[in-house]
Amino acid sequence: MKLESPKITLDKSTEETFNFLSDVKNFESLMPENISKFEVLDTDKFLFALKGMPEIVLKKKEAVPNSKIVLGAAGGKLDFSLIADITEIEANKTDVKLHFEGEFNSMMAMMIKGPIGKLIETLVTNMKTAI
Repeated sequence: MKLESPKITLDKSTEETFNFLSDVKNFESLMPENISKFEVLDTDKFLFALKGMPEIVLKKKEAVPNSKIVLGAAGGKLDFSLIADITEIEANKTDVKLHFEGEFNSMMAMMIKGPIGKLIETLVTNMKTAI
């Protein structure tokens, strides 16, 4: 299953954007209002839960300076990645797009497609005010 957020443009450099997204504790400010739990577990790992959903642990798996950050599932039964693509438009203008990729059976994919799509859209929308 692959989902994409809308692309947003930030009035920040790619370096500022990358540094913000590299610090996992900053993801708390990007979360939707219906978050019920957020906890930083390590310098590169955090746990969050949305009301009515199981807890999810994400770990930073890859970081390409100023262009890409990959967060992946850390434990649990589901294997997926959340990828942030950061693209410079000009000196202080940056495009950001989130990609969600995971291997799920069709029943699970049907259940999580809506909530995950809404989550990544909220994460990227909240970047406009958080970064």
